[in-house]
Amino acid sequence: MMIELQEGQKAVIRKQGDYAVVAITKHGVELARKLGHSLQHADVYYMSKFEKGDEEAKDIQLFTGSVRLLLPSLFEAYKGLIIIISLGAVVRMIAPLLKDKKTDPAVVVIDDKGEHVISVLSGHIGGANELTKEVAATLKARPIITTASDVQETIPVDLFGKRFGWVWDSAEKLTPVSAAVVNEEKIAVVQESGEKQWWQYGRPLPENIKVYQSVADALSENPAAALVITHRNLTEQENLILQNGVLYRPKVIVLGMGCNRGTSSEEIEAVINETLEELHFSRKSVKALCTIELKKDEAGLIEVANKNAWEFIYFTPDELNSIKIQEPSETVFTYTGAYGVSEPAAQLYSGAEKLELVKKKSGNVTISVAIIPN
Repeated sequence: MMIELQEGQKAVIRKQGDYAVVAITKHGVELARKLGHSLQHADVYYMSKFEKGDEEAKDIQLFTGSVRLLLPSLFEAYKGLIIIISLGAVVRMIAPLLKDKKTDPAVVVIDDKGEHVISVLSGHIGGANELTKEVAATLKARPIITTASDVQETIPVDLFGKRFGWVWDSAEKLTPVSAAVVNEEKIAVVQESGEKQWWQYGRPLPENIKVYQSVADALSENPAAALVITHRNLTEQENLILQNGVLYRPKVIVLGMGCNRGTSSEEIEAVINETLEELHFSRKSVKALCTIELKKDEAGLIEVANKNAWEFIYFTPDELNSIKIQEPSETVFTYTGAYGVSEPAAQLYSGAEKLELVKKKSGNVTISVAIIPN
């Protein structure tokens, strides 16, 4: 495919992978071809004057004209760009394209000899730092990463728990909390739920970072900043810790659900919202909606799970009956072959010894709630 770049026109590209590798020099083309072969999900682009004849077979896209005109389309389409052009030139070309660190793609620059791989843009959230390490390993080059938390091997506040699926409640305090962490100020980590294997370095936590079991304990020590990990909605008093803190929502809430056939997604979601509010739990911490195999095609349940990007899990009657429940029902057994649906489904998936809510019947819906132990 030949891309002819002209002023005022958007480049028409053929995106197949997640990353674009771009080169404009003879040596750069060799590096780009190597990366295209070695990296998964990478599309290669280089100038047509370096055509070798096998580009179509290798799905390599050639272009004519200024690479500056190609970058806007690549910037919009790809998760990351690997550009084999001088750093200064890349900075000038991408400057007009920058929007926000949460949406800009990762940008990695490689020198023409392939000796240095530099993380330029979206190092954390966009994944440029990890991409830099991967590309450098492929080329046997030196990775250049300047992000303070990576260099100091401390907590990356904007990525904290991301590999577990944790999400922030708000990004408002990410910058000042990050500054406190890298400046080695007094940091409180309060963890009530979620995975505990978040410290990624093979050494003890830095002395300035201390883990607390409760918000009250952390507040009593007046930390400069805080990272709070909980599925629970904080009380008014506890919210004081978020004056310079970030609240993370681990994926730990499991909803066990049963419903009458044909129950609308609106009714199901209303019961979920009401129940979580009663429990003072955050919707952002919901991981899965679980039910009986008989309901695997229940449109309302599927719609709610899909809408919220929750896992939709169903169990056979035998699997559900393997769990001893508080309120077995002969009536439910008559219709489903299981002595309960919402209770054992929530307990089976979560592995919890007890439920946060054993069972609540509301209209056409029955719901139970469990928390995955940490």
